[in-house]
Amino acid sequence: MRIAIAIDSLAGGGAEKVMITLAKQFIRLGHEPHFLVMEDNRYYETPEDLPVHQCFAQKDKDFDHFGRLNASVNKLSAKVAEIESQVGKFDLFLSNLDKTNLMMTKTGVSPLYVIVHSSVEEELSRQFKLGPFAYFKKLRAKKALNGQHLITVSSGIEKEIKDKGRLHPASMLTIYNPFEFNEITFQSQQDNPQIPQSDYLIHVGRFAKQKRHDVLFQALKLTQNQLPVVLLCHNHKKAIKAAKKFGIEKRLIIPGFQSNPFPWIKQAKALVLSSDFEGLPTVLIESLVCGTPVVSTDCPHGPSEILTGNLTPYLVPRRDPAALAKMIDEVVSRPPSLEQVDILAKVDATLIAEQYLALAK
Repeated sequence: MRIAIAIDSLAGGGAEKVMITLAKQFIRLGHEPHFLVMEDNRYYETPEDLPVHQCFAQKDKDFDHFGRLNASVNKLSAKVAEIESQVGKFDLFLSNLDKTNLMMTKTGVSPLYVIVHSSVEEELSRQFKLGPFAYFKKLRAKKALNGQHLITVSSGIEKEIKDKGRLHPASMLTIYNPFEFNEITFQSQQDNPQIPQSDYLIHVGRFAKQKRHDVLFQALKLTQNQLPVVLLCHNHKKAIKAAKKFGIEKRLIIPGFQSNPFPWIKQAKALVLSSDFEGLPTVLIESLVCGTPVVSTDCPHGPSEILTGNLTPYLVPRRDPAALAKMIDEVVSRPPSLEQVDILAKVDATLIAEQYLALAK
């Protein structure tokens, strides 16, 4: 089966990482995935046997601009036709992220499934605060999902879309993100001399408002333990500047982007997630695979589907630094057993890839 995975770029975000994992699994199962990237912005490495087609040139940066959208859709349609003339027809199209979704839903390609990686309502709420232009641009992208076949990465996102009634998809199905347990375990055992020898906490996520580093830093100021905190994020300067407001900058270790974050996660005492919203936070599952306990805000959506059973107490209300601090101290002093983690049986990469492949049958 030949599968086209359309996405904004291969920059260092969660959706990009998930799609690379999925593509690798398609290859292992004997299928032929192709990436259709809108622009050339790459952090992640891709396998040699995974073709990556760039759909727009550098000069086309504002391809989703209101006045250029029709021309961009025509250009994208022509690019898909060109690729298919060279490699054969695609049996399945998977579209990811707003810019790409806006155009792919107008190309008329079929069968097309749009993957919703995050809370629609939370994203709109955030853009509303940035002003009318930002809000209507985001709303336009979300409205493009009307009449489409949607895949949500958590049951929470599916429920939100149904309950809110803002969008009217043709169909909707939840498929969790795929995880290669053996690969994560193998990579987590690699040596990295940068990793501290002493105990530390870890936070993994780009420096963005959604991730609420300010809540994390306030919580760290309130913790009884004074463990250093590794931040795996891109923007070192902004992180330090924000940490200084709470007087905890000297506790931070910021090694920059890590192509292999798993040894850092494995050797941490605990991983902390302080987000306002997510879709299915990959890093929580990766941490549990590495055997590292987690503390997370109970944000929409995903954490409550991951932290079940004996891990439920490690969910705390979002935007509550005091509650987060208390649970960080708790997890450090009394870490939970990770012998039985229910979510892991539901996110094996082979299982997930087969659920996607079934869409084309």
